[in-house]
Amino acid sequence: MSPTVTMKALLESGVHFGHRTNKWNPKMRSYIFTERNGIHIIDLQQTVQLLDEAYGFVREKVSQGGTVLFVGTKRQAQDTIREEAERCGMPYVNERWLGGTITNWFTIQKRIFELERLERMRDSGQIDLLTKKEGLMIEREIERLDTRLHGIRTMKRLPDILFVVDVMREETAVHEANLNEIPVIAMVDTNCDPKNVDYVIPSNDDAIRAIKLLVGKMADAVMEGRAIRSKEDEDEEMMAAPMPEEVSRFIEDDDELEDEELLGESTLKHLGSSQKPKLKKRQLEEEDEEDLELDVEEDEEEVDEDSAESDVDED
Repeated sequence: MSPTVTMKALLESGVHFGHRTNKWNPKMRSYIFTERNGIHIIDLQQTVQLLDEAYGFVREKVSQGGTVLFVGTKRQAQDTIREEAERCGMPYVNERWLGGTITNWFTIQKRIFELERLERMRDSGQIDLLTKKEGLMIEREIERLDTRLHGIRTMKRLPDILFVVDVMREETAVHEANLNEIPVIAMVDTNCDPKNVDYVIPSNDDAIRAIKLLVGKMADAVMEGRAIRSKEDEDEEMMAAPMPEEVSRFIEDDDELEDEELLGESTLKHLGSSQKPKLKKRQLEEEDEEDLELDVEEDEEEVDEDSAESDVDED
């Protein structure tokens, strides 16, 4: 099986560059290949392998109906997170992470409903009936809520997977996902702690090209999983669809039709009105079985009578 991304593409995107050696986290030792000019170099062979595992996990989860929440609030990742999440139709957070987005989802959802209510007021023209100050305050509230909640407005329930670009910056999001036992997939640099991440992708999380490459691959996994799911749904619908009457009539109807149903009026008159319609095949078979049973019973009675007479003669 070919890898999800080639080593050449990772090198060209600068995925292998880590942080300076004096800022490293010792827990990332196993993912570091070497050190050059005071900068750690990430082992891209492990990156390719771990990226393939994360890709397959996302594809399988989405094919089962799961959702992926993309999180990246740093400036280098904001535009990429929004573009790729919208491309694959998944929720995202590219502004400030609101505390409780996962652990207190009920409250966050109420704020989404409030945003929708204020937008309906604005679109219906009810704001024009208020004073200028009140209308301006509502407009500002709409803008504030939309900035924070725009990416998760379509999310109806908690996500099944959390994809994070920078573990240190999104520490609160990772912690909330761990509390709710939501799998975490993250781009982990050499200065990060990978212990709270379920699927570690060792990579540079500061370069725009590296972020765009890896986030794009996760979006591709989501789209592939959706394609698999849509194909399965089509197969189920095809199997559940009723059979056409023209076909089912010949398959389900095993009984033979009578002459009156098959022949026209002129043919029946030609055969004679006194002729009785033929019985169905099943009725004939039932009569044959009854006659056969009667014959068997008569034979048994004759045998019993003959045996009784022979016993009397012997006596």
